[in-house]
This record gives sequence, structure tokens and C-alpha cells, in this order.
Amino acid sequence: MIRFFGRFRDARSRSLAGRRVHSRGSGPDVDQGQSEGHGHDVPEQQPGQRRRVKLNVRSVAGQVFILQVAVVLLLVVGAVLALVLQSRTAGSQEARDRSVAVAQSFAHAPGLEETLRGPDPAAVLQPRTEAARKAAGVDFIVVMNTNGIRYSHPQPDRIGKRFVGTIEPSLAGRTHVESVDGPLGHEVQAVVPVFGADGSVVGLVSAGLKVENVTSEVDRQLPIIFGTGAAALAVALGGTALVTRRLRRQTHGLGPVEMTRMYEHHDTVLHSVREGVLIVGGDKRLLLANDEASRLLALPPDAEGRPVTDLGLDPGMVRLLTSGRIATDEVHMAGDRLLAVNHRPTAWPGGPPGSVATLRDTTELRALSGKAEVARRRLQLLYDAGMRIGTTLDVVRTAEELAEFAVARFSDAVSVDLVDSVLRGEEPVGTAMRRTALSGVQEGHPFYPLGELISFAPGTPQAFGFGTGRAVLEADMPAFGGWQEQDPERARRVVEQGFHSMIAVPLRARGVSLGMVTFWRSERPEAFEEDDLSVAEELAARAALSIDNARRFTREHTMAVTLQRSLLPRGLPEQSALTIAHRYLPAQAGVGGDWFDVIPLPGARVALVVGDVVGHGLHAAVTMGRLRTAVHNFSTLDLPPDELLGHVDELVGRIDQDEMAAGHSEGITGVTCLYAIYDPVSGRCTMARAGHLGPALVRPDGTAEFPELPVGPPLGVGGLPFETAELQLDEGSQLVLYTDGLIENRQRDIDEGFELLRNALAQPGRSPEETCSAVLNAMLPQQPSDDVALLVARTHVLDANQVAEWDVPFEPAAVADMRAAVAAQLAAWDLDELAFTTELILSELITNAIRYGTPPIRVRLLRDRTLLCEVSDASSTSPHLRYAAATDEGGRGLFLVAQIAERWGTRYAPLGKVIWAEQPLP
Repeated sequence: MIRFFGRFRDARSRSLAGRRVHSRGSGPDVDQGQSEGHGHDVPEQQPGQRRRVKLNVRSVAGQVFILQVAVVLLLVVGAVLALVLQSRTAGSQEARDRSVAVAQSFAHAPGLEETLRGPDPAAVLQPRTEAARKAAGVDFIVVMNTNGIRYSHPQPDRIGKRFVGTIEPSLAGRTHVESVDGPLGHEVQAVVPVFGADGSVVGLVSAGLKVENVTSEVDRQLPIIFGTGAAALAVALGGTALVTRRLRRQTHGLGPVEMTRMYEHHDTVLHSVREGVLIVGGDKRLLLANDEASRLLALPPDAEGRPVTDLGLDPGMVRLLTSGRIATDEVHMAGDRLLAVNHRPTAWPGGPPGSVATLRDTTELRALSGKAEVARRRLQLLYDAGMRIGTTLDVVRTAEELAEFAVARFSDAVSVDLVDSVLRGEEPVGTAMRRTALSGVQEGHPFYPLGELISFAPGTPQAFGFGTGRAVLEADMPAFGGWQEQDPERARRVVEQGFHSMIAVPLRARGVSLGMVTFWRSERPEAFEEDDLSVAEELAARAALSIDNARRFTREHTMAVTLQRSLLPRGLPEQSALTIAHRYLPAQAGVGGDWFDVIPLPGARVALVVGDVVGHGLHAAVTMGRLRTAVHNFSTLDLPPDELLGHVDELVGRIDQDEMAAGHSEGITGVTCLYAIYDPVSGRCTMARAGHLGPALVRPDGTAEFPELPVGPPLGVGGLPFETAELQLDEGSQLVLYTDGLIENRQRDIDEGFELLRNALAQPGRSPEETCSAVLNAMLPQQPSDDVALLVARTHVLDANQVAEWDVPFEPAAVADMRAAVAAQLAAWDLDELAFTTELILSELITNAIRYGTPPIRVRLLRDRTLLCEVSDASSTSPHLRYAAATDEGGRGLFLVAQIAERWGTRYAPLGKVIWAEQPLP
């Protein structure tokens, strides 16, 4: 920073404040109140008072003022005269141009020639010329014949008289402009010929303005011109006065003696300040160097006048002094000193070419700034570590991030060893650690390899740090201070590869040691120091917290996945109606609430279920398990899909109410479900959905479509019924049920997802397993953002020889005939062993239907994996199993059926009910 000029000025002011100044006839100006030429002393100026100096015409400031005033007056007066003359000339020219334009316009007016040749031109032209004159802003428009006799005039008494002016040029076909004394006064007028159709001049038109009107318009501009000139003169004189005043204040009216003394003071100050000053001329030679600059730069005695390049300065300093560029506190070396250099050119404020530089010794600040820079770098390193370490909730990846970051910024090699149980998400148990991450080493390194389980010896830094929780520094590894006890041969190889120091730090989080991280140096020549311990400990602490978070997440995620897997079907039940394949893919974010199910139903039917609980985590998984159990339980009632969804909807609503009443904020909201029942006897599939995506259907020829199904509200909304749809499926068709995670994706539209699914399904002859694989490969990324449940079922239809049906007359005697018919059918199926029990079951069921039911009555036998006996009637009354007393004559029929059959039950149809009993095949 260049401050010596200010110091010189202050010193000069102080020197002037206490001395007495004598007035001289031709010397500097004197204070007010003193007459020029007297020998009286000037009163001593008090501190804080500004010295006032009169303007003297013999001073430089006075002469400059007079000269500038004269120049300004000359310029302003000349400019005003020029403007006046220009204004008058412009006014006259405008009057001539307007007269010519108006006259020519009227001369070329249509019909003028006919009017001039008419019987009374004056009667026609007089009103027209007056109207045109007023519109054009001229004083007169006169139309005349070739003899100069007027047909129009602003003064009607002048009509018929001879025109005052020159008409000969216009009779020759030219436009003539002149200034004359006419009837209206001194006028500027233009005379224009009027040409006939044959090109001859048939008349003349004159238009003009009075000179006094033109002059008055110019005179109106004179106040503005003179006012502007006066303002310009005032501004110029004011500027001249300010310049003169500043010049007077800068010189202070000092004479040669005073100026000499002032520069002596300047020189004294220049060589007394504790800041070096260099002044370099435009030819790059040193003009001045004060004592401090000579001391700091070790300049030779004859340095002034020599080129800067010959002074033996630091190259960087030479480049700065010869470049002329501006520099502020730029650091340069001068021997063993560290100098802060400020450099400014001297030419830009109007001074001589060259530059001035100030030097300040900052060697003592070097150590402090170095320590501050080291602290800043360490803070930046720790900040970057917080951004780079712990980006995932994965224990191994977090350890790898610690090793990679430390190798790049802190050490040459890093090894991370974690307690084995930590890798499984459990609490740390024991002292054996597994090598989890290793970075910064080449092929053939001497360190323990990744994955090896290590038990550190008690004397090693790792064992000590793990047990005590304190970091250990080995600044000189070749000295073998005990760190080599684990494996002396391996330690020797480590030293041979150039590793000279290390720091072993325990990975502690929440008061528990999870493992150890060891930092090694080989390429960096400087060994680890005590100051590096704090950095290593901070890095380890940040990484340990991230590792512990990842460990806890791993434990909870494992528990949630285990719970979810236990709630999903572990295997598919045996049945003959469908060939089924399924897939379940958990979301990348964790477990979710998607589920699927396959439930065998009486009559060889199968129920297919796909559902989705919105959200992720344990709450979604537990909710999924509760709803899956509820669907299983309701399916045992053999309800139609719409009624079953209605019961589940009511259950979800009750659970929500209970959750809210208990003060839990998480209710069961956003649950969707699709429930379908397939009957292999008829090939019909009945289904209903509660806010779920509809199924896809692949025909045997490979055609894929999305059947239209009525959309019901999600479960738990309540108040709206569910509707059932029925599809007739050909044998070999594939019914595809899925959750929204398969279709919806942030990178694509849902319609695009449906089209992708259609294309993935549209291929004939594939098995359900192949269909599942093809769909997932086409639709999903490696790690989906949402759970995906996929169920593919290929339909089968029972052969006609596996089904037997009879209509039963509504009379008790029909029971014997049905027993005989059933026995014959069982013999045809080679099931004679079941004839007795089957006849007994059918006898009881048919008898109950005839006694308590309503016709028509039908009997059906199905031979599948079991033998199924069904008796249906049109009554909705359901029989109940009871124990008959010893005195009761009846009531034992259903009890016998329950004892003989493996299972039995009742299901309701649109028209009546069906009572069924199932027996295993022999």
C-alpha cells in the first residue's frame, strides 16, 4: 500500500502551520487583511484552521483563471452568434421552401386548368385558395392568368388587379422565388406556372409569407439561445473557478524557498519510514530507493540509476517491477525474507511514466499463516470426508469409501478391519476382525488380503487401540517398536516396500468399538506426526458413525426382509386348474407391502390374489401379513370376489379406527387388491378389484390384451360397493396379475408401461416361468424403486369324462336311483372302493335337499386330485352340523358326512346353494 505521499502532505502541513510567512510584492499570495508590499508578519495559523489564500493575478492560478475566462467568453459568444445567424438563415430558408411547396401543390391541383378556362375563375378559386392558405399556414395564395391579373387574394379588393412581382421566369415554365413589397407588406413569395394539357403555361400560382412573420418566429428562439449561452457561460466559469481554486489550494501560494523546504521534509520522511519505497522510471531504471528498501532487498550503494534487471533481485520481483501491472500485497521472496509488495503505475494520474512499489517485511507472519493454512486444509479435508464417506447404508461400501478417500487425501495406503459380527448387522462380539477394505496397494502387497479374519496380537497397535479406544502412532516403522509382533516376516516385507509410518485408529461409535482403520505412508516422504493424529481420529469417528448407521440399517433390513418372507407364500398349493409361476422383487429402498396368493377352493376351483399396501418398511410388511391372513380366512367362506373384498374393506376400516383410537398415526391407507376365482369345469374366471390394476390376458395364439374390469375404491375407503366381472378363458390362456411397481416408473409414462408389458407378453407357446422371466427382463431395472409381485397362471379345463352330472326328481324315491347311477359312474372311473361311502354321502345330502330345499336339485361328481360330490338346490337355507340326542330320530346325517368325508362345506350360488363333500382318491 502506497502511503508515503499522504505522510509527506501531512508533514508539509505541519511545517506550514507553525511558521511565519512574509508577503512579497511578487511572491506568493498573502492572507486576507494584509496589503501587498508590506513587511508585516502573517499571524500564526492555529491548528485545525485552513489557510485562506487570495487569488493574485501574478500567480499561476490567477493567470490561468484569466486565460480560461477569456477563452470561455470567446467560445460562448461565438457560439451564440453562430446560433442566431443559423436560426435566421434557417427561418428564411423554411419560408422559401414552404412557399414553393404550397404554390406547387396548388398549381398541380386537379381541375385547376378547367377553372382557369372557365367563365368566372375568381368565384371558384377565391374560397379554395383561402381554405388552402389557412390549412398550409402561409399568408397568401394568389392565382392569376398569364398577364398577372389576380383571380384570388386574401384581400378581396385586390382581385382583378395586377400581381406585384416578377412573373416572366414562371411564364417560361420555371419556379421563381423573390422578396417584394406587396399589398400585405414585405413578403417572401414563390411563383409557380400552371401547365395545361398541351404543356403550355395557362396560369400562375403564387404563395408566400410576410417577412415579419418569419422574423418573429426567429425572434421567439432568441431567448432560448441567449439563455442557453448564459447557462453554458455560467457552467464554464464555475468549472474554471473550481479548477483555479484547486490549483490555488494545491500550491498554497508557496514560493521557491517554501517549496524547497517542503521537498526537504519529503526526503526526510521518505528515508525514515519503516516501509521500503522503490520508484522505477519509464526506462525500467531504478530512480529512487529509500533506506528501508535498500535494507530489505540488499541493494548496492549505486543502485539508483541502474536497470532493475541488474540489481540481483528475485526474478519474480523483477518481473513485477518491469511489468507495470497493479499488485496488492503480493508475496515475493528476498533472500530469507518474505515481502508483501504493493505496486502501482505513476503515469495514470498524469504523472511521469514509471511505477512506485512499497515493500513490507512479513517474515514473522509466515509461520502463523502457514499454521492457519494447515488448519484450513485439515478442515477442508474433514468437510470433504463428510461428503464422501457414508453415502450408502452399506457397511462394506462405507469402509471402502473411507479407504479410498484417505488414500487420495491423507495417506498412501489404508486398511479397514471390522468385527465379523458387524458385517452381519449385529453388535460387535469378540476381537477377531475381518479385512473389509484395502486401498492404495499394488499387486503382491504384504498386507492381509480382503476377507481374511485377523486376530491381532496383544502387543500390536491394532489390538491396543481396539481395547483402549485410543489412536496409536508409529512414526518410525523400520525401528520395529512392537508393531511387528503380529507377523514379523510380513512386517519385514512391509518395511521393504517403503512404508515408514502408520496410525492405527479404533472405529468407535456410540461408545462401542466396531473395528480398526490403519493409515500407512510410503510415497509421502514426511512421516505421520502428532498433529496428524487428530485428523486421523476425526476421519475414523465420522466413518465409524456411518458404519454403525449402516450396521443398524442392515440389522433392521434383515429383520424386515425375514418378516416379509415369512408372510409371503413359501410354496404353491397343489391343484390341477392352473399352472402357476410367480416372482417377487423387493424394492431398493427396503421391504414393502406387495403380496400374492394362490388359494385352492372346493369344486377344483382356485382363487388368485394380488395386493399392494402403499409404503415401505415393517409397518407395510405387517399390514400385508394381516390382510393376507384375512383374505385366506374369508376365502374359506367360499364368497364371491365382490363380497370377499367388501369384508376385507370393512376389516381395514375397523383396523384404521383402532389404530387412530390407540394414538397411532400410521393407519392402513392406500391398500389395493385383485381377487379372482377360476373354475376349470366351465373355464370361467370371476374377478373383482379394489383400486388395483387390471390383469393381462394372453390368448393361446399369443395375443395379449387387458380386459376391462369395473374399478372399485381402494380398501379402507368404505361406502362404495365392488363389482364382479366374468371372463370366459380358453384352455391354455395365461392370466397375468401384477402390482403397480411393474408398470409405473419415474422415467416413463404409465401408458408406455402397459405397452411394454403387452409386447413382452405377446408370444405364444411360452410356459408361465418363461413368461415371468421375459416380463421382468423387459420391464424392470436392476434394482426397482418399488416392490413388484408378478403371478402368471396358465389355465386348464377338466375333461368331460372327469365330470358327471344328474338332475334329481324332487321326490324321496329318487335317492335309490341316484345311488345306482353314482355307483355305475364310480365303477367306470375304477373307484369302486369309494362306492359305499360316496353312496352314503349322496343319500344324506340328497335327502336333506328334498326335505328342506327347493327344486331343482342337481348332483355333480368331479374326479380330480380328490373325488368331489356336490348337491345343489334353489334354497338359500344352509344346513348346520349338530349332535343328535339319544332320543332323536334324526339329525345325524351331516355328522356322518363330516366323519366320512375329508372336508365338506356349503357355498352359495346366484340361485341357491351347493353342499359339497370331498374324499381322497385311493
